[in-house]
Amino acid sequence: MKKFDANYRLLAEMYEDGYFPDFLVDKVKSLVEEVIAFLETGERDPEKVQGKFDWMTLAINDLQEEFEENDSEIETAARDCIGGTVGYILQWFGVEIDVEDAIGQREW
Repeated sequence: MKKFDANYRLLAEMYEDGYFPDFLVDKVKSLVEEVIAFLETGERDPEKVQGKFDWMTLAINDLQEEFEENDSEIETAARDCIGGTVGYILQWFGVEIDVEDAIGQREW
């Protein structure tokens, strides 16, 4: 099974931007890591992979209120960062799903 790129720093731009509390970025990262672990098993069935990305995206949606309670929000910079991370993951594992489809359930 292919392991994820150990040199890639997940959500780096969000961690570097003080607008996003690290503890909340950690929660997003944990969700992303679950998708990575799923892909590391070798699963490539497009429906199952999309289902896992949908699960991740809906869970990130659920964090919006917590971001707002901490004077932050999942907005353009976060959307771009999460989308870039998802794009890298898709490319790394050779999954032929468009980034916009992968995070199509987003409300951010």
